[in-house]
Amino acid sequence: MSNEIVRLANVSFRFGDNDVLENISLSIYSSDLLAILGPNGGGKTTLLKIILGILKPSTGSVKLFGSTPEKGRKNVGYLPQLNVLDFTFPINVFDAVLMGRYSQIARSYRAADYSATKDALEMVGMYSLRGRHISMLSGGQLQRILIARALVRNPGLLLLDEPMSGVDPQSQASFYDLINKLNEIMAVVFVTHDISAISTYFEKVVCLNKKLFYHGPKEGSIGKLEEIYRCPVEIIAHGIPHRVLKEH
Repeated sequence: MSNEIVRLANVSFRFGDNDVLENISLSIYSSDLLAILGPNGGGKTTLLKIILGILKPSTGSVKLFGSTPEKGRKNVGYLPQLNVLDFTFPINVFDAVLMGRYSQIARSYRAADYSATKDALEMVGMYSLRGRHISMLSGGQLQRILIARALVRNPGLLLLDEPMSGVDPQSQASFYDLINKLNEIMAVVFVTHDISAISTYFEKVVCLNKKLFYHGPKEGSIGKLEEIYRCPVEIIAHGIPHRVLKEH
């Protein structure tokens, strides 16, 4: 049975005079494999941060695993965009994942922490690289390590913010296969610009551009994507900038 793990009710978020999100109501369930699509500046990253309690909504309410985001986020694994991470930090793969077990940086680790780290690395197929410095990893390897770090607390929900950034095309198919495997044991929310991946890898889609334009099966998302990007979906899928005029 699939249970509701996230509920947003009439959530809006303003930054200064800018409406970033407007009146978003959305539920996420424990079996969901959900893609969130929308143009740059459409509020996708902000939505994830509100779910986590990193940002407070200007109006509306958020429930995460039946509690406040601050209490519920212990059950969430989060992978932010790569451009907010420092890959020069002198640390190897195993320690980078181990540090994800707790919010505090300085603490003593127990045998259970080391075991969970090993399990997370094995789950993403990266245990053999456990001694390698993170600066020596390829884009695809690094993303798998960061997912392992997000998994090390055994979450019920995994939030991935544009995880394909920096992953070469040859590695993307195996990466999507990993996400589908993880979805067997947890809900996965996946922020992406990759329209072409929707039909193959995802069942549910959210189309977001400040407002919630669509939330439902992937089959119904095409028209809403064309509406929020203001161009045909064929153009969106080929990576043409989002500034395409409506008459195109």
